[in-house]
Amino acid sequence: MIRAGLLAIAAVFFGVLPATAETLNAKTARAFVAGRLFSYQCFDGTTGVGRIAGDGSVAGTIRIYGKDPTRYIRLPVNTVYENGEQICATVKGLPFSPCFVITKTSETSFRGAVSGMGFMYCDFVRGGRPTVAKRPKREAPASQ
Repeated sequence: MIRAGLLAIAAVFFGVLPATAETLNAKTARAFVAGRLFSYQCFDGTTGVGRIAGDGSVAGTIRIYGKDPTRYIRLPVNTVYENGEQICATVKGLPFSPCFVITKTSETSFRGAVSGMGFMYCDFVRGGRPTVAKRPKREAPASQ
């Protein structure tokens, strides 16, 4: 759960800077992202769709490494917060609160990275199709 929570938050903010990128401060990033639905794809294959509310709560789906089943996650109020000019996150069980570099790549997309770890990134595009998380199918008992 800790890994899923961190990946979900990281997914919202990881990035590598493209040539026409604009790095956003905390207030501008909040205005660009808060309340809007974004689909995302990360450097490690993790994908999903999610929304960060104005109160810092997070809700959406995540499919870790693009292989695991899609899961719905919801993180509480103030999970994502402003800390000076940075956007940071608190995840239960994580021994530190990561902060993120938010980079606007177009009027409807952005990339983000954990500060100091630019190799970890996710691309976000506004909109996307919400994915319904499903429980894995159980196999029917073998008939005798």
